[in-house]
Amino acid sequence: MTNYRRDHTPGATWFFTLNLADRRSRLLTERIDLLRAGFRYCMKRYPWRIDAIVILPDHLHALWTLPPGDADYALRWRLIKTWFSRNLPIDEGVTESRSGKGERGIWQRRFWEHRIRDETDFERHADYIHHNPRKHGYVQRVADWPWSSFHRYVKAGILPMDWAGSGDEIDVRAGER
Repeated sequence: MTNYRRDHTPGATWFFTLNLADRRSRLLTERIDLLRAGFRYCMKRYPWRIDAIVILPDHLHALWTLPPGDADYALRWRLIKTWFSRNLPIDEGVTESRSGKGERGIWQRRFWEHRIRDETDFERHADYIHHNPRKHGYVQRVADWPWSSFHRYVKAGILPMDWAGSGDEIDVRAGER
């Protein structure tokens, strides 16, 4: 098995991408209630700040800032993914490999992480997060996607309601691989 090297800088801000195993699934938006409950469950035990987030049907992107001295984002994701999976009805096929490890097969095993380096990096990733539903063709206007921190940014006066909604050319490549 490949030994992935992850950055574990305590108190840092991170960009994440997590995917469902079945990329045709719509579980995350269809069961947004369970996903939110999973986040609440984890946040009570291991608090952190969600700086930006978007939930799409089959994947999500998030910017998190961990508390000073804390770099355990993997624990938090494991708790959220486990809570979500355990509270779904069992109706998916599970491979022998996953079954042997006690996994449901809802999520891809790994996730993408990137430590945010500076304010410009943060802004590019937040823009990427907020633009993602439009990029995937779910909406014409970013403001029309309900499962996004974009609405919190508008409320705080950080972004206008019509941001990137009229074909504006913005640099949203931050989360691309």
